[in-house]
Amino acid sequence: MKTIFILMDSLNRHYLNIYKPSWIQTPNIDRLAALGVVFDSHYSGSLPCMPARREMWTGRLNFLECPWSPLQPFDESLTRELRTQTKTYSHMITDHYHYFQWNGFGYHTTFNTWEFIRGQEGDAWHPMVKDPEIPLYRGKNNRQDWVNRTFMNSECDEDYPTPQCFMRAMEFLENNHDQDNWHLHIEAFDPHEPFVCPRKYIDMYDDTWDNRFLFDWPSYAPVDPVVEGSDAVAHIRKRYAATATMSDVWLGKFLDKMDELDLWKDTAVILTTDHGHLLGEHGYWAKNYMFDYRELTNIPLIIYAPGAPLNGFRSKSLTATIDLMPTVLELHGAHPSRHVQGLSLLHLLKREEPHHEAVLYGYFGKDINLTDGTYTYCRQPIEDSTVHMHTAMPVNAWKMTELYADAEMGKFLPQTDMPVYRIAMKSKRHHLAPDHHLLYDITSDPNQSAPVRDAHLESFYETKMKQLLLKYNAPECQFLRTGL
Repeated sequence: MKTIFILMDSLNRHYLNIYKPSWIQTPNIDRLAALGVVFDSHYSGSLPCMPARREMWTGRLNFLECPWSPLQPFDESLTRELRTQTKTYSHMITDHYHYFQWNGFGYHTTFNTWEFIRGQEGDAWHPMVKDPEIPLYRGKNNRQDWVNRTFMNSECDEDYPTPQCFMRAMEFLENNHDQDNWHLHIEAFDPHEPFVCPRKYIDMYDDTWDNRFLFDWPSYAPVDPVVEGSDAVAHIRKRYAATATMSDVWLGKFLDKMDELDLWKDTAVILTTDHGHLLGEHGYWAKNYMFDYRELTNIPLIIYAPGAPLNGFRSKSLTATIDLMPTVLELHGAHPSRHVQGLSLLHLLKREEPHHEAVLYGYFGKDINLTDGTYTYCRQPIEDSTVHMHTAMPVNAWKMTELYADAEMGKFLPQTDMPVYRIAMKSKRHHLAPDHHLLYDITSDPNQSAPVRDAHLESFYETKMKQLLLKYNAPECQFLRTGL
């Protein structure tokens, strides 16, 4: 078996034509969807970027134990297991520079070989002592991003990292299509912000922005209705659309190469994302700080496997990011250990049947969320309650290394006998959180605009959440800080 895992960052489900009629042009995602199975009720587990990736590597919920994290030395990693159990060769092509920072390392080294495409966002790449010229600008202002932009031809596709990722992936196919038992991981940072691409893609969407300031990377903050009115929201959505279309064009070139090399007969393909990204929906830009709306957590997933009975159809079964690791293992004839929390999705390529009864999702130290596909339930932490970060690698995303002075060390995690640091941190609630937990009927209110106040239903989902926390061996702090 050959497997290809395509990960496109911040790919919004609600902008894709395969989920609802959309004005954004992604014909090659449509093309792949027509070949495989489209999953309608697929959810992120841990957000944002690196927590989601740790789930993809390990099949375990990350957000209950730690925030943004390196791959831990005790983690049961997908590509290590492939190599150990079935001698599967794995290769990674990525422009996601977080893998190469101090707080996200270790993931790429589990592959036999890997390639890093430089230049996305604030990737510390091109050196320039003198400050670059920066135009009148609104939003995130990253010096290194401006430096990197000065070294590229903004109108040439091949100067952008995402096209380069797919170009390298096509080279891999050329060199290895006649071999068996390999796993190719292709990761394109786009359509993640900043929303930058050649003008020809922007012109496809008739963007009428008046250029009163350069705006292609909104801050992680509520939309400012005075400065960033409806025209700014429309502009950013069109910039996102253009970046998504560029990514889709190069995905199409890669699929063309698969056609040319007749790879569909013995190669499985998975396409998904880590999370969504708000583009003015609910009055917010971006992610992380607000309530975890479905636009952020209900994400796209397409799986094609040669000869699968349900290819060309859809699955409504409830699935999650933790399921991807055991799925790829099973495709190669490998098996996860009892510590893996996800379940292989391959049975859903054969028949429509239940998968998860409910799933948990969220950010470390913030709310804990649950969905069963009918309702979502948001359990908010008690004000100033304590949450514990667990790690065997003394780094974290927020650079609060002073906390290690008071860290405990012990065997706190059930999946390993390795001692880990346990660090006390404060819980946080989402922006403008009300004084009650949030329950939504997503069948009648898919946009989550009117919370349901029903004591009986809330009690039911409270019990269900506690059951899942127990099932997933959540640390004790998760029960205490949420009053469970």
